[in-house]
Amino acid sequence: MTEVSSLTGRLLVATPALADPNFDRAVVLLLDHDEEGSLGVVLNRPTPVGVADILAPWAALAGEPGVVFQGGPVSLDSALGVAVVPGGLSGEGGVPPVDGGGWPAGEGAETAGVQAADRAGVQSGDEPLGWRRVHGAIGLVDLEAPPELLAAVLGSLRIFAGYAGWGPGQLEDELIEGAWYVVESEPGDVSSPDPEQLWRAVLRRQRNELAMVATYPDDPSLN
Repeated sequence: MTEVSSLTGRLLVATPALADPNFDRAVVLLLDHDEEGSLGVVLNRPTPVGVADILAPWAALAGEPGVVFQGGPVSLDSALGVAVVPGGLSGEGGVPPVDGGGWPAGEGAETAGVQAADRAGVQSGDEPLGWRRVHGAIGLVDLEAPPELLAAVLGSLRIFAGYAGWGPGQLEDELIEGAWYVVESEPGDVSSPDPEQLWRAVLRRQRNELAMVATYPDDPSLN
């Protein structure tokens, strides 16, 4: 297979041409991308369900809005925690691919967490216990760990139900078809207080023709 250049930590921004309703105007943070496939979470799909309703111990650390986000159409009965730990953390990457998308909470979560730890080996000394870097200051949270382990260091936390997944080569095919723009992520994207406007906000900050796409009407017939 042709070597895949990893896009881990970058954003997939749905183009106006993307017809899949699961990803209409979606902004996806890629948590893992290699020859074996891709996994990410949709950052701009808040649900009416409060974090306190399903993961009460973590509710106090969740940013506003304090609700669960639908991370994608896969494994909606599991939860992923994505958090920013600002400052003092050197380097990027260093996160091995994790079956099932990191540390899911729910049925089988303990087993998945053990498997993740086994694959990661000894945790890097510059990373707080219960958090594993994905890219820069963004990382995955072990939702089975006591929240107080991270309470003092987390800059933001978001809880996702489900995730978006692609098999080997599937995402690359979609990129060739023009379904996604690939842009750099910023730590603030994970905790945007106005997630419904994130699609436009991410495009608007691009210093190229993508900034113009941010003005694309919700109803193309009005264009």
